Amino acid sequence: MGRKTQVKCHGDDSRFEAVAQFVHDRFGNSIKYIADVAGGQGMLARILNKKYNYDAEVIDPRQYQLVGVNNRGCEYTSDMAGFYDLIIGLHPDEAVREVVESAKIRPVLVVPCCNFWDRSKKLGAREMIVEITKWLDENGIKYETVTFDFKGPKNVGILTCK
Repeated sequence: MGRKTQVKCHGDDSRFEAVAQFVHDRFGNSIKYIADVAGGQGMLARILNKKYNYDAEVIDPRQYQLVGVNNRGCEYTSDMAGFYDLIIGLHPDEAVREVVESAKIRPVLVVPCCNFWDRSKKLGAREMIVEITKWLDENGIKYETVTFDFKGPKNVGILTCK
């Protein structure tokens, strides 16, 4: 598919600004390079780039980003984390495990949606957060949970510290 110039997003559009503002408030100028994993059209990356002057790029095999949004048309794997200062997975679907495992290398902000964490059992949004934090605890990774001010039951994220 080609790049889009018109935006139509599913869900609460304010999630992009809420997450971008959080990243800026938390990290300021201490980071530069950000991976927006499974970032779809690239609205989050676009805000991070234009409003906050980060160098954010979408990593998404679907390759249907907005014009002007840097992207890598491939699936994200945790071994790519070393190229970035921060890994963001805002509803990263099937990439949720790879995003979280990146916390072994870099700080991660993940707001999981669909249960691609553990397909052997049914997990709702809250249960998935519990399972992810359990994995972080087992791996000695410090984290905090964050509730974002946007609509939806999938507005709770985890920020890891590295």
